[in-house]
Amino acid sequence: MQVTLILIVLCGWVFARPETAQEELDENNYHLQIERRTGKSRTVNSRETTSSYWNQNAQNLIAEKIGRTLNQNVAKNVIFFLGDGLSIPTLAGARVYYGGEEKELAFEKLPYLALSKTYCVDAQTADSACTTTAYLGGVKNNIGTIGVTAAVAEDDCDAMLVEENQVLSVARWFQNAGKRTGIVTTSTVTDASPAGAYAHIANRNWQTDATVEASGKNATTCRDITYQLVKWDTGKNEVFLPNGTLDPLGNEGGRTDNLNLIDEWLKDRTEEGNVAEYVWNRTALLNIGDDTDYVLGLFSGGYMSYNLDRNTTLTPSLEEMTEIAIKIASKGKGAENGYFLFIEGGRIDHAHHEVKAQKSFDETVEFSKAIQKALDLTNEEETLIVVTADHAHTMSISGYPDRNHSIFGSPGTDGNGLTRLTINYANGPGFIPNGYNYENDTTTIHANGPWAHLFSGVVEQNVIPHIIAYSACVGDGLTACSGALKIVTNLTLPLLLVVLMLHLLTA
Repeated sequence: MQVTLILIVLCGWVFARPETAQEELDENNYHLQIERRTGKSRTVNSRETTSSYWNQNAQNLIAEKIGRTLNQNVAKNVIFFLGDGLSIPTLAGARVYYGGEEKELAFEKLPYLALSKTYCVDAQTADSACTTTAYLGGVKNNIGTIGVTAAVAEDDCDAMLVEENQVLSVARWFQNAGKRTGIVTTSTVTDASPAGAYAHIANRNWQTDATVEASGKNATTCRDITYQLVKWDTGKNEVFLPNGTLDPLGNEGGRTDNLNLIDEWLKDRTEEGNVAEYVWNRTALLNIGDDTDYVLGLFSGGYMSYNLDRNTTLTPSLEEMTEIAIKIASKGKGAENGYFLFIEGGRIDHAHHEVKAQKSFDETVEFSKAIQKALDLTNEEETLIVVTADHAHTMSISGYPDRNHSIFGSPGTDGNGLTRLTINYANGPGFIPNGYNYENDTTTIHANGPWAHLFSGVVEQNVIPHIIAYSACVGDGLTACSGALKIVTNLTLPLLLVVLMLHLLTA
């Protein structure tokens, strides 16, 4: 009691004493006064000025959460959405860009949330190569390498060919279970993120035989990413063109081995008894035949255009590609067993690399639309949807701008008369020409569907595919079908009896 009184007296003295000049100066420096500029903005909802509005919002959320039941069904289907470079500040900026600070993106409405730790085995800040091995392969590895363990150093072709060093992806786990798989991306299908679904490579840049040869390796032994995609077991559904050959878009291929991998892909699928189509524009994609088993869609010679620059006649949106992918995966051979789709908003990342925040936010909105389309087309009782990012970016939002003020403008000037920007990049073009790094932030994981509640807390990034496998009963680890839950349940009663007996003996 005496100690308590002394503490109260001490606290009272701290609260009562006047601020020193240094503390007052520190406080002003900590909370720099910005002379704010009120730009063109929409009217704030008048209800937000009342306490009842905010209280009711909170009560509604609580009621929603306590009324939710856990979905412990087996996931027949899984759709994995990857926002490349989709940092938490990017989410905040995209909300403002899309409709205001209070706007919710489609995946932010999903009921379960976790945070993902994104480092590599040999690097504090990750790249898209080691992260794809984590979130698709379930194993962390070295920066710059894909689908191999940390026993493989960057550029080590010999180690990459050792079978025990190769990491099978969750896509392969689904294939082994007789399920269909597919990849959709606005990047290239041989880029680091999608390559994690099928490739085992010691250098993420080895996308063609020419790049392998340029690094002093033997391309017939050290197979490039595109070759692995078309010819190796897990891939078999993408492409590159031989050097000197033009595709229907007029793009020249980059291979030196005279292989036309589009033709190879079509030939292999046909010989397997499948109906396969190669499409290169939006019209062809939207008119794919109902009997089609496999689709290869290449809509650009490189990365797809940013949505803001997109030719809407020739190039499909990510939302449209998502819809077609779900429809194709839901029918044809093996469709009754379910499917796994990897869908990437790849250009969120590229826009940040170019310090083009508006395009990054717009790509995030397009990513959100694709997720909403997937939610509309699937049944949450049998389809697990997971949304995450591979790594963060150095963009930040600051400066006390007015509510509904343009996020691309200036919130005002500081006490020194200097203009402050709302959006800032720690590096990139203009700071170090043509140089840009990622950021070592945690990223979000949003989930809905069977066993989505397992995504909670702060987890290592490599846990993601293991939870997916558990929910869908694929892979070699613990699954919802393995009987582990029954074992725990069966043990519960004997344990309770032991506790009861001990209690009676000691009473």
